[in-house]
Amino acid sequence: MLTYRRAVLVALAVLSILLFIRSLHHEPTIHDVKYRSAEQMPRPTLHLPGEEKAKQSSSPSSSYQSKDPSPRRQRPQIPLSELTGRPLREQLALRFPYDIKSRFPAYIWQTWKVSPSSGEFPDEFREFEASWTVEHPGFIHEVITDDAAVHILRHLYSGIPDVIAAYETLPLPVLKADFFRYLILLARGGIYSDIDTTALKPAFQWVPESVDRSTYGLIIGIEADPDREDWRDWYARRIQFCQWTIQAKPGHPILREIVASITEEVLHRKETGTLGHKTKSDDGVMELTGPGIWTDKIFGYFNDNEYFDLERSKVGGNISWEHFTGMTAAKKVGDVVVLPITSFSPGVGQMGAEEPEHPMAFVHHQFEGEQIYVFMEHDLRTNSDILQEHGNRIKAWNMQVGDNEERRHNDRND
Repeated sequence: MLTYRRAVLVALAVLSILLFIRSLHHEPTIHDVKYRSAEQMPRPTLHLPGEEKAKQSSSPSSSYQSKDPSPRRQRPQIPLSELTGRPLREQLALRFPYDIKSRFPAYIWQTWKVSPSSGEFPDEFREFEASWTVEHPGFIHEVITDDAAVHILRHLYSGIPDVIAAYETLPLPVLKADFFRYLILLARGGIYSDIDTTALKPAFQWVPESVDRSTYGLIIGIEADPDREDWRDWYARRIQFCQWTIQAKPGHPILREIVASITEEVLHRKETGTLGHKTKSDDGVMELTGPGIWTDKIFGYFNDNEYFDLERSKVGGNISWEHFTGMTAAKKVGDVVVLPITSFSPGVGQMGAEEPEHPMAFVHHQFEGEQIYVFMEHDLRTNSDILQEHGNRIKAWNMQVGDNEERRHNDRND
């Protein structure tokens, strides 16, 4: 006979079994776990509009035959104690593996001396900074302060002390800002963009939907395409790739290579006592951490037989600046998508760049941050070579604006 007490016990047993079964299928949400820091939170992923449609479409034909840089095989587990004894590039590859088939992490990284919550944050930057959140709802958007950056890197690169030593050795904030963008993208991926940039369109619109997102892991743009004899007076390279806005999947080989190269060069200069002296225009910021070395590493990757089968490519030789000059549409080179100058440099008024209202304009660089660093940062004012180098660059930007205004004035008078 089923008594009341037995009925209660049976009900409790059934309820316990149901709760146990449910727990086996329950995935904890952000509210289920108390995180002590953002680092302990799960990495975000983002379902991009049209993603499934894109995956069903074939990729456009390319003149560049690329090898798979991320074979999907099980990687051996390497203890941190053994990691430090390996070559630097191997340490980076093991610590931050590259999976081309993964999604782009939904991070937006920016840096400045203070956070937007500070009263010292420049008012002119607030609209720029907010545009990235507006265009990318659901992304984790972080503005990393100069003081916080070193602590983040000490955590991410805790098993690779040479990288931390190189970062802390850099004598100028602008050098550290350059290095940080490569370091954070290598470790975490996502979008890096300078604080004085405006997001004009969301990132999922940067590349046509017909391109399978599992076939590329880096999106870059052209900063400069100066078809003029005196281009060396204004730019580091004939075709110069932009590094004020980059989107990447973690572990991309180009990011790994530039991090390793900067680390080795900085530590070498420190050892030889030449770090503070090599700041001439041919060996200064542009070459040590800026768009000069960034452009070199990209071309080095494009011409590396480890990643590209150059003998089978339709290019018929090395890939050079001539393959990118004058381009007006996105071009896919292996697992890298290169955007035309209008995409990240609209409104400069020359080199074929269209205005920010153009459909291919995705990010607008206001060039505010560089000027503030030059004219307000004490470390830069005390170094005449760096000041002259950045002054020349600002002069080039001002000349671009002047040429643009003159052209508009002439158009109005015609």
